[in-house]
Amino acid sequence: MVIFTCWERTGISHRECVCTRERFPEWGLRGVRVGGVGRLFFFVFVFCFFFVFHMRTRPAGIGSFNADWMGSLPSKLSAMPLKHLAVPGSHDSFTFWVDVHAPVGPDQKAYVKYLATIFSVLAKKVMVKWSMTQNLTFKEQLDAGIRYFDLRVSSKPGEPGNEIYFIHGLFGHKVRDGLSEINSFLGRHRKEVVFLDFNHYYAMDAEHHAYLISMLQEVFGGKLCNNCAVESITLDYLWEKKQQVIVFYHHPSAQGIPIMWPGNKIPAPWANTTEPNKLIQFLETTLQERAKQGTFHVSQAILTPRVNTVAKGLVWGLRTYLVERNLPTIMSWVEAQRPGVDGVNIITSDFVELTDFANIVIKLNNRLLSEQERKAR
Repeated sequence: MVIFTCWERTGISHRECVCTRERFPEWGLRGVRVGGVGRLFFFVFVFCFFFVFHMRTRPAGIGSFNADWMGSLPSKLSAMPLKHLAVPGSHDSFTFWVDVHAPVGPDQKAYVKYLATIFSVLAKKVMVKWSMTQNLTFKEQLDAGIRYFDLRVSSKPGEPGNEIYFIHGLFGHKVRDGLSEINSFLGRHRKEVVFLDFNHYYAMDAEHHAYLISMLQEVFGGKLCNNCAVESITLDYLWEKKQQVIVFYHHPSAQGIPIMWPGNKIPAPWANTTEPNKLIQFLETTLQERAKQGTFHVSQAILTPRVNTVAKGLVWGLRTYLVERNLPTIMSWVEAQRPGVDGVNIITSDFVELTDFANIVIKLNNRLLSEQERKAR
């Protein structure tokens, strides 16, 4: 059986995972088996009921050991282009909370919305298991050292006004609240710099985009870095200008606005696989092509659940069924990397608190120093 869509992962050429008839010829339209709708609904209800009594609580933060890691880098590294440094990031950064009482988001297929209508909050609680990819709030992620945020946004169809929310299957917090939390952190840590990558938009017209861009200017003001040559962006350069925020806006609405960087300056190739070995092979291949692009670069060290993955691990969810069991293999690859001209730049992960992810990525920068310089630290 198949209940929910394969949640999308950011990529370059293909940005949405879709269940097709060609891939599953024995399935009816949109992944619901023909003739088994009644059995399907009953099965979903049983799983939903079981799930409610097996919810994990969100853990507390993991400390602020890396809250000032950029400001603590030696002068040799702060003078290097940011595209040559190793920077930890989070995938679907805002999913630490989603609203099970709000309607299913416009990023979802019609059959998912239908199931959520039939089973209401119970079905949405199962969706939470597969739409949540982080457990830490923005502040907790920032304190842990995360500096790149993968952001997907939407209006709420039918809601008056132009309010924008984070979204991944279900609606999250208002975008303004998240941005304000990030800005508050930056106000306390003047040498820290963040990448905000707005790469998916849903149910948004020209007025919504204008509202969001205006919001970014209002919240961050002079902290926003103007779009310029990637090679020229170093920490020293940003510190001198007192700029701390680089916003990437993957939509034509931002063209011509100096503080909005185009999406092609931060490619994020997407492996679209459930197999860690295939993921690693893909990451290696795309790194080899990175130098030709002259841009920032995101290595998405994440696995993408397919429809049958969700069906098999329906109650357990993304974290338990897919992420935790494969983290050792993925983190072994991360630990072996080197930043620099042909090396890694930004590396993203799901559930960044499950390992010492941020600290491991940050320490990769030591490999850009000589042995004597490393000892001096």
